[in-house]
Amino acid sequence: MTNKANISSNESMTIGSLAKAAGVNVETIRYYQRIHLVDEPGKPEQGYRRYPASFIDRIRFIKRAQDLGFTLNEITDLLSLNDGNCEQARTIAEYKREVIQQRIEDLNAMQKALTKLIEECRKNVDGHGHCAIIETLTRSGLRQNLP
Repeated sequence: MTNKANISSNESMTIGSLAKAAGVNVETIRYYQRIHLVDEPGKPEQGYRRYPASFIDRIRFIKRAQDLGFTLNEITDLLSLNDGNCEQARTIAEYKREVIQQRIEDLNAMQKALTKLIEECRKNVDGHGHCAIIETLTRSGLRQNLP
């Protein structure tokens, strides 16, 4: 298996080797190229495009940022910063943290609403009568009417 330790900084590789070394599939790299997160090297008259080993770090950066919840647009912004722009990177990360916190709060509210509906449904153990889940989901203005 190819890994970064086996690739010198001036060595180049095919897209397949790059994908393997970066831990992604070839289509991921092609997609990153289409949206301009990763440059596409020129294709020689004969043979395959060759990618510099430095692309491994860039692709891993993108994947790690995605794992932290950053969108591809936010990743583009992060990639445009250099090492001296820690304040800007921190601002982007703080905003992302706030967005994630809001999502957590929204998910907790949804969980509470579902728990209440499930409890209402359990009260109807004989199977006769109205189902609280179906009834609530059928009502208009659902967001305002959720328990």
